[in-house]
Amino acid sequence: MKGNGSQADVLVRVENLKKHFPIQRGLVIQRTVGLVQAVDGLTFDIFQGETLGLVGESGCGKSTAGRTILGIYQPTDGSITIDTLEVAGASRKTMRQVRRKAQMIFQDPFASLNPRWTVDAIVSEPLRVHKLLPDRKSRSARVRELLELVGLSRRHVNRFPHEFSGGQRQRIGIARALASSPDFIVCDEPIAALDVSIQAQVVNLLEDLQHELGLTYLFIAHDLSMVRHICDRVAVMYLGRLVELADSDKLYEEPLHPYTQALLSAVPVPSPAVARQRKRIVLQGDVPSPINPPSGCRFHTRCPIAQPHCKEVDPEWREIQPGHWVACHEAEPKATAVAAGVDTVQP
Repeated sequence: MKGNGSQADVLVRVENLKKHFPIQRGLVIQRTVGLVQAVDGLTFDIFQGETLGLVGESGCGKSTAGRTILGIYQPTDGSITIDTLEVAGASRKTMRQVRRKAQMIFQDPFASLNPRWTVDAIVSEPLRVHKLLPDRKSRSARVRELLELVGLSRRHVNRFPHEFSGGQRQRIGIARALASSPDFIVCDEPIAALDVSIQAQVVNLLEDLQHELGLTYLFIAHDLSMVRHICDRVAVMYLGRLVELADSDKLYEEPLHPYTQALLSAVPVPSPAVARQRKRIVLQGDVPSPINPPSGCRFHTRCPIAQPHCKEVDPEWREIQPGHWVACHEAEPKATAVAAGVDTVQP
């Protein structure tokens, strides 16, 4: 069951967000010889109580976008607002407020936990840093409550991360993210490193916590079937930019961008009959380098419907239908395309 996001209240606003990493050479005097354009002009809102999915191929900039939104990386340009707090260029005092309101669940549940700390120390750290509880006894009691909330035993507080399975370690990471009572959580591929049998348990836990605590998620993933299950809206990234954003059901039923259509055509379906009827879209070539992205539309080098002007003109990020945004010169809603006599590519 999906979250109950309402478009009435915007919790997170991202406008023209860019994050470029400099490439430097030289042993003594270093000089910048290029830029990795990991994130290059993202604009979207996340509404209170919803789950926004962020999907795309590996290396498209999903995780960099999530970390930049939380201020882990300083943005190169653009604006990020979390519940009226401006993240870009924020002071230490403001960032402390942001850290309390917004947390992150990392992809690797082992690398993100200090192996020398007990579960009690790991989960209680946000309580201590933000001075939410006055003494160690009350913090330990809160840690036990959080462990039960994520499905772990109170008796585990004095264990170390290596004593847990991967799924249990991820639950510890979730408990740590919940310790400061945040409103917004970035889930950076939280199930990618887990066994398939454990993934559904963690996703169900995240959904239960969302409904119980009123959380808002940015859910970064590459598993499109799982994204459809948990997300209210889905944003598709390609080479540092958004190419499409729409309600989950709308995006899966009528994808308008050729890249989205190709991604969805690769999603396995349980019915052999349906699989035989689907048209598989195989993209040609490799993903261009973010150091030197193509001119015009960044997808034109692999796009099956690219036109000459796609190589020169950067497509506008436009709302082609209510709530359905796309960056493509050729994209049209199905009804419009049929009326004009244009064949649409269906996944």
